[in-house]
Amino acid sequence: MAFCSRNSRNIIIINLLKSKVGSSRLMKLSRVCCYGTCLNSTNHCRFLPSTTTLPQLGNPDPNSHKKGHSPCSQRFQSTKSGQQFASLPNGEHSQVLDFPGGNVVFSPEMQFLSESPNVYNPCYRVLDDNGQLISNSVFVQVSEEIAVKMYSNMATLQILDTIFYEAQRQGRISFYVTTIGEEAINIASAAALTSDDVVFPQYREPGVLLWRGFTLQEFANQCFGNKADNGKGRQMPAHYGSNKHNYFTISSTIATQIPHAVGAAYSLKMDKKDACAVTYFGDGGTSEGDFHAALNFAAVTESPVIFICRNNGWAISTPTSDQFRSDGIAVRGQAYGVRSIRVDGNDALAMYSAVHTAREMAVNEHRPILIEAVTYRVGHHSTSDDSTKYRSADEIEWWRMARDPVTRFRKWIETNGWWGSEAESQLRSSIRNQLLQAIQIAERAEKPPVKDLFRDVYNNIPSHLREQEKLVRETINKHPKDYPADVPVDVAVKDDGVSVYDVDVIVHDDDLIIHVR
Repeated sequence: MAFCSRNSRNIIIINLLKSKVGSSRLMKLSRVCCYGTCLNSTNHCRFLPSTTTLPQLGNPDPNSHKKGHSPCSQRFQSTKSGQQFASLPNGEHSQVLDFPGGNVVFSPEMQFLSESPNVYNPCYRVLDDNGQLISNSVFVQVSEEIAVKMYSNMATLQILDTIFYEAQRQGRISFYVTTIGEEAINIASAAALTSDDVVFPQYREPGVLLWRGFTLQEFANQCFGNKADNGKGRQMPAHYGSNKHNYFTISSTIATQIPHAVGAAYSLKMDKKDACAVTYFGDGGTSEGDFHAALNFAAVTESPVIFICRNNGWAISTPTSDQFRSDGIAVRGQAYGVRSIRVDGNDALAMYSAVHTAREMAVNEHRPILIEAVTYRVGHHSTSDDSTKYRSADEIEWWRMARDPVTRFRKWIETNGWWGSEAESQLRSSIRNQLLQAIQIAERAEKPPVKDLFRDVYNNIPSHLREQEKLVRETINKHPKDYPADVPVDVAVKDDGVSVYDVDVIVHDDDLIIHVR
């Protein structure tokens, strides 16, 4: 597994010195400034470096944090004025000045940085579209046990999405969002992490929870918002959360979880924990200010956080071509001083290797890592969306059939003799039956009482929330037919201002049934 240390500033320096440095000297300098250009093969796992210090370039020192500094913090080392200037070989006017913000190379020539690179960053890949290993691939070895579990979870995620999507279309749940086409990003990244790593998801990462042990019944309880739901029915369906699994509750607002992850990572670093924070988001999330603030925050504080961007081509109906003109997402990390890599998000083996390596860097070197997972959102954005209005059905079908990450990984484990058609049939039949049973149980389960809407935030409920609670109950009493008949209202009635009676108010047909406890 190789690493690249390319830097646009270094390439400009070479252009400036072409006329001033002999060919042999230039070759030596080129090896310094453009180390790793021989690694252009797309099946190498290469991380774009965070920062590079002149004139000694190459891979950042992985032990620099143990020496009391890092490539980032080196910029702030003070120097005496007499030592600020350094000349490049034979460069009469090419001097390096150590500004507080970093080394700056002066030049008498006026040159603007290009708006786009001449060579685009490669995409790390291990398996081809037919699930066969690409020759000379560099990847982290996966045992048979882990590989089979990865595939089983990817297939389970497919079935879960299909059944819950159908349940929403039948009117049994109000909303759903699928992960179709992005199963490898979910499961492979989860497999490369540890249970101590804290996850800040968007809303398309249920596979991470599945890998960590969240049961099918727990998924169903959340989608149906019953009393067994961790969130007590206060979240939209598919907005999961689990304290037990270090999985922070999903928020629909875009990109707000990204700076939260950096703060958590900084806390882990301060507490000297052997863990990192991981946050997921889509390409649309990178158009939010939270993304940019978070990357800068992580780079400056040198926090152990992994940013995983699912670049699936669409932010609802907005294509990436209408969002940015840069070479994808990975280059943005480099601009903020964050080591970055672009990965084939439909290649489970590549995703596992990249995240596994990124975690080692984040935890051992105290540094942020950005992973751009290139994929395609095969499903609609959500059940509220019809993606055929803005993209062709043929395009969707091609990605579903030709680039399906589940099928690709299945072919690889079958080649290894770890899987077969009998196991496939048994798995899919078993998971489908378990899910249908879980839905029946979740649908019949008791709903949380209305009072839970106003609990779990304040130890002593403030007056404004008590007033809101009173108004809700009054409205239900006035319009009982407009509220679900199976939701306990749970009224607290004050008698003489002192005694309090807990009362269950259940609306059944046209009758108001009150039980006093």
